[in-house]
Amino acid sequence: MLTLLRRGLLLLLAAALIAYAAWIQWRPASFFLSDLRSSLAFSQGDDRGRGNLLGIQPELYNADYRSALHLHRKLAAYLDGAQRQGLLNAKTVVVLPEHIGTWLVAVGEKREVFAARDLAEARVWLGLSHPLELIGALLANQGTSRFSDALLRMKAEQMAADYQSLFGGLAETYGVTIVAGSIVLPDPRVEEGVLLVGDGPLYNVSLVFGNDGIPLGQPQRKVLPHRDEDSFTAAAADQALQVVTTPAGRLGVLIGTDSWRPESYAALVAQQVELLAVPAFLHGDSHWNGVWPGTPSDLRSRASQLSEGEAWLRHSLPAQLPQTPAAAGMTVFMRGQLWNLGSDGRSMAVTPDGPRLVEEAPGARLFNLWL
Repeated sequence: MLTLLRRGLLLLLAAALIAYAAWIQWRPASFFLSDLRSSLAFSQGDDRGRGNLLGIQPELYNADYRSALHLHRKLAAYLDGAQRQGLLNAKTVVVLPEHIGTWLVAVGEKREVFAARDLAEARVWLGLSHPLELIGALLANQGTSRFSDALLRMKAEQMAADYQSLFGGLAETYGVTIVAGSIVLPDPRVEEGVLLVGDGPLYNVSLVFGNDGIPLGQPQRKVLPHRDEDSFTAAAADQALQVVTTPAGRLGVLIGTDSWRPESYAALVAQQVELLAVPAFLHGDSHWNGVWPGTPSDLRSRASQLSEGEAWLRHSLPAQLPQTPAAAGMTVFMRGQLWNLGSDGRSMAVTPDGPRLVEEAPGARLFNLWL
C-alpha cells in the first residue's frame, strides 16, 4: 500500500513538473486596442532652420509592453502626429521620458504578468516564468534589492536588443535624433554601434540615437539614483557625464534627479553644452501638487513646504539652465498607469527666459521648442 502511495505521489509530482514546464513555455499571442492619439500642448518660436526640441509625454499602460511591436506602434503614432504638424526635420531632437525602456522587461511575458493587481504580484509571475534564469541572476546579483536586480539582469540582453531596435529604428525611420528616455541595464556599453550588457552593477542609462539609427556616444549613466531605485541601481561618477554632437547642437542628457545637481551642469558646461534633455519619471498620482519630501538626498537639508512641482522648478532645469551657455532644454515625464505605480509630473520646455509647462490634460502630449 505504501509503495503504491509513493508511486502515486511521484507520478503526481512528475505531472506537476511537466505541467509547470509547459506553462513556462506557453506564450499566447496577444491583441489589444490602445489609444494612439496625441495632442499638441504648444509649439514655441518659429522654424529658423536651426532645428527643434520635441518632447513626447506618452500615456503608457501595462499592455503597451506586451511586445516591442506594441510599443513601437504607439510611439510611431505620436511621431506621425508630429510629422503631420510639420514638427519633424533632420535637425529635430526628440526627448522621451525616464524608464520608458526599463519596462521592456515585461516584453513577451505571460498574461498573468499584465493582469496582476500590482507590481509586486507582476514581479512574482515574472520570476515564476523564468525559474532557471532567475536562479542564475540571483547568483550574479550585485544590488541590495536582490529580486529587483535579478529580474532585470535575467532579461538584460533581450531588453538591450529591443531598446536599440525600437528607438534606433524610430530615429532612422523618421530621420530625427532621439533621446531614448532611459533603461536599467547591467554595466552597458556600445561597441561598434551595438548596445551590449555586461556582468557589473545595474545602471539607469540613457542612449541617444542619431537620425541614421546609430547610437551617439556611450550610454549616459545616472549619477544620483532616486531613493526608489538606489537599492538596485548603482551611481555613476560625474566624469561619466558626456555631451554628444547632434545636427541641432551639442547635447547633454541628465536623467531625472541628476538635473537637480549644479555639479552635473558644470561637467557639461566644460564640454561646451548647447542643449539639455532631462528624461524624468515621477511615480504616484497627484504627487506634483503634494508636499515635496526633500529629494534627492543631497538636497534634503534645504527641504521646506514646497510642493513637488515647485521644487522641480526651483532646483532642477529651470533654475540651472540660465547658469549655463545652453540655449534650451526640456524635461519630459511619463504619464499613464503601469500596474499600481501611478504617474505624475508636468513636462516643460526651458529657455534662459524661463520654463513653459505642459498643462494638465488627458492623453499623450507633444510640445515643441524651435531653436
